[in-house]
Amino acid sequence: MRKKARKKPRKRTRQETRARYMLKLYITGQTSRSLQSVENLRTLCDKYLPGQFELEVVDIYQQPAMAAEGQIIAAPTLIKSMPLPLRRLVGDFSDQERVILGLDLKVE
Repeated sequence: MRKKARKKPRKRTRQETRARYMLKLYITGQTSRSLQSVENLRTLCDKYLPGQFELEVVDIYQQPAMAAEGQIIAAPTLIKSMPLPLRRLVGDFSDQERVILGLDLKVE
C-alpha cells in the first residue's frame, strides 16, 4: 500500500491574508449630510482598504425594517461587522483619523 504524498500548503498572497471588511452604512435619504458621509467613507476605504471591503448603503427611509434590525437610533451610522469586534460609528466620517481608529484599521 502506497502512502499518499502530502500536499504542500499553498502560500497565501498578501491580499488573502488581509481581513475582509464588511461595512453597512445607514443614511437618511439623499440629504447633503448622507451623501457627504457616503463619499467620505468610500474615499477612506479606497485609500486604506483597496479591494478589502464591502460597503452596503441602507436608506432608512426606504428600508425602515433594516434600521430596526440594526438598532439604528441616529444616522448616518456605520456598522463594521467583520472582522470582529463589531464596531458602530456615527457621524459624517470627515475626520479620517477618528474613523481609522474607530474601525481599528492597521495603517502602515
